[in-house]
Amino acid sequence: MEIIRTISWMKQISREARAKNRVIGLVPTMGALHPGHFSLIRAAQTDCSPVVVSIFVNPKQFGPSEDFQKYPRSFEADRGALENLGVDYLFAPTPEEMYPPDFRTVVAVSGLSDKLEGRSRPGHFHGVTTVVLKLLEIVQPGFAYFGRKDAQQARIIRQMSLDLNLDAQIVVRPILRESDGLALSSRNVYLQGDDRRAATALHRSLEAVRQEIAAAQRDVLRLLAVLRRVLDAEPAIALDYAEIVDAETLEPVLNLRGSCLILLAAKLGKTRLIDNALVEQEGDTFRVTI
Repeated sequence: MEIIRTISWMKQISREARAKNRVIGLVPTMGALHPGHFSLIRAAQTDCSPVVVSIFVNPKQFGPSEDFQKYPRSFEADRGALENLGVDYLFAPTPEEMYPPDFRTVVAVSGLSDKLEGRSRPGHFHGVTTVVLKLLEIVQPGFAYFGRKDAQQARIIRQMSLDLNLDAQIVVRPILRESDGLALSSRNVYLQGDDRRAATALHRSLEAVRQEIAAAQRDVLRLLAVLRRVLDAEPAIALDYAEIVDAETLEPVLNLRGSCLILLAAKLGKTRLIDNALVEQEGDTFRVTI
């Protein structure tokens, strides 16, 4: 595996691969890799060769009071894991390489970025879409892989790609979970003791809603009441938001219809977690994927 630190060399590698009609796969990450990332890499390896994994803790998607300085960084362990997986290239630029002193551009997807996570973390998605567009332009992949745990992010990136006529196909893969249901996240390393146990309430709340939907409940307010009841039973959890929205517009719905997302965010101590479930209508029934 070759480690690439500069944009110019990454672009040269990509040009050479495309000249040979090779399909590049990109897995963008901020490091602190876990099996969820590995599943994206394996999917990329099935579809593409070469595969590029980026590790870049993007300062522009962190607010002033967020955990940029403390965000888990484990570059050597990540490098070893990527080598074991047979990744072709690791693109690991510095912040100065990605954002030189005269950098001025911000990419914003209006209408999707200012709600839910965007409301709780102002400017967050501007940082996400800016860095993702840069990575797509630098690497020029045929396919780029993202996890559904960050469902709003995936929707926004897909819209950006459509609006800007980008060549890369955006692939969104399922959530991977611990045996107790906790969605895999780099931030899970922050959870200790009682907070780690309490964090499973996010998954349990989604499971409770799935059971209600299976029992033919379609009223969103009733479903949200069930979800909140599970979360409220855990005193350690401070709920930020819990909403059921249209999967395309991210607008709240009153009754289940078409494709919806159940989205929630909560804090346990200083650790902020998100989770979600996808609800898809199939005739008169709804399938819930957690």
